[in-house]
Amino acid sequence: MPIRLPQPVFDANTNAGEFGDLPEWDLTDLYAAPDAAELTRDMAWLETACADFARDFEGKLASLDADGMQDCIRRYERIEGIAGRIMSYAGLRYYQNTVDANRAKFMSDCQDKITTFTTPLVFFSLEFNRIEDDAYLKVFGANTGIARYKPVFDRMRAMRPYQLSDELEKFLHDQSTVGASAWNKLFDETMAGLAFVVEGEPEPLNLEATLNLLSEPEREKREAGARALAKVFGQNVKLFARVHNTLAKEKEIEDRWRKMPSPQTGRHLSNHVEPEVVEALRNAVVAAYPKLSHRYYALKAKWMGLDKLQIWDRNAPLPIEVKRVVGWDEARETVMSAYAAFAPEMADLAGPFFDKGWIDAGVKPGKAPGAFAHPTVTDVHPYVMLNYLGKPRDGMTLAHELGHGVHQVLAAPQGEMLASTPLTLAETASVFGEMLTFRKLLAQAKDANERKTLLAGKVEDMINTVVRQIAFYDFECKLHAARREGELTPEDINALWMSIQGESLGPVFEFMPGYETFWSYIPHFVHSPFYVYAYAFGDGLVNALYAVYEEGLPGFEEKYFEMLKAGGSKHHKELLQPFGLDASDPKFWDKGLSMIAAMIDELEAMEG
Repeated sequence: MPIRLPQPVFDANTNAGEFGDLPEWDLTDLYAAPDAAELTRDMAWLETACADFARDFEGKLASLDADGMQDCIRRYERIEGIAGRIMSYAGLRYYQNTVDANRAKFMSDCQDKITTFTTPLVFFSLEFNRIEDDAYLKVFGANTGIARYKPVFDRMRAMRPYQLSDELEKFLHDQSTVGASAWNKLFDETMAGLAFVVEGEPEPLNLEATLNLLSEPEREKREAGARALAKVFGQNVKLFARVHNTLAKEKEIEDRWRKMPSPQTGRHLSNHVEPEVVEALRNAVVAAYPKLSHRYYALKAKWMGLDKLQIWDRNAPLPIEVKRVVGWDEARETVMSAYAAFAPEMADLAGPFFDKGWIDAGVKPGKAPGAFAHPTVTDVHPYVMLNYLGKPRDGMTLAHELGHGVHQVLAAPQGEMLASTPLTLAETASVFGEMLTFRKLLAQAKDANERKTLLAGKVEDMINTVVRQIAFYDFECKLHAARREGELTPEDINALWMSIQGESLGPVFEFMPGYETFWSYIPHFVHSPFYVYAYAFGDGLVNALYAVYEEGLPGFEEKYFEMLKAGGSKHHKELLQPFGLDASDPKFWDKGLSMIAAMIDELEAMEG
């Protein structure tokens, strides 16, 4: 089992002013500075600990008794914790300013050293997977101290059929820093450095600020933003095509050597989810396109007085929506009171994020776009990154990322190897936090127009989370399949992108010249292939969970917290059983999708 070096994965420039005083990270809980004595000490310890671990256990795993295996696992977990702490610190500093060469160098140097130090540990998963099933079950059944780790090793042993020789596995580990990791950095640094000249704007804008224009009330501003994006993406499309070609080919080569049955298999294994469950989700969503996105966007065109929607109208506010800036304090109060109304414990867990430097909210030059919650390591705490611009949806993003943070805090006592939640379940608390916040706002709506605006906003968010992410998944499936047949030109990738856009968004849309390049800025395709279906999985799961909550299941709050505390220690079937839910049942997904359809029903009824 190679060391997991934590990397934030992005969800879709001032620090104070009209939004209030926005918090910044205090990373000193990890390390005081890049040259801190503690960091130097930990790096030295890591080098020695990895060598000692290999000396003490390589070639001996199959002969360990239960006590010896427990010592082995605890030492490995300690190594994971120190490596994770160092890389969390280096990574978070880098994401604060990705165009700072010193920060980029520091992160690369840390990654290089840790990759070198941990190469001797590659034997661990390979040798562990060669232990016979009878011996494996005997050891893990003999000692309650290690029985709790069995879910981790069950997931690791699922990779047994796809394992390469020890020598090849060590080679892949060693060259990882100049493979996908290097292309990831090229993508991040290129994106952070792009400047968009937007008609009507006095200065060039970065990506985050330009994307933000697509949700402005003024149609000409939205169009100007969309055309500026298309122009710059078009100018850089050859580079982005090279990144995608290389990463898809690298994945194809490794998958072929491992005899993976599909490009998606590795993601399904890491998510601990069966391919047929993902297929059922995908098919349910695609079948629902007409009653979800097609129907909603036709309504939206009517509200906007348009026969056709352009791509810059997709996230436009409704004409009846009153434009306003949501200050940071208001956003905090809304989210915290929604959390507290569900369970006071939830608000108590969220409080330190605001007060102790665990959130970085302001939009700043060079800062990575998007938002994420990074768990760091289990003996520290998570950090949340936002790019807060005072929009109502920024408040929902806060609710979302804070949900991740609460989940990560609750799961931390599981320890380094068990706290990490598969991606399919990692979105549970975040989407649930959004739903709590939305329901609070809806209950407070002062009139029919405000209720309509809130409902429409929530429907759009869910379409973006479910329909759009499944469309992204289909695009990735097509991209990786096509790359197996040969090099893809930018025009080839553009055509794949457009082949799924009309199907998912519906016939009311027209697509401007240049929109075909908009695949190029989606970071998930680069950082985490096939990650995107986890968003739809999480949204469908939470909609089904919330329906159970509204039905008044006794002890729901307690069951919910137990589910979050489990981290990665249980399979989704086991986690959902107390709620009477089963994600492997195709009807499960219809339950979640019907909640979205019901909101569109209410919006249609308002028209009457």
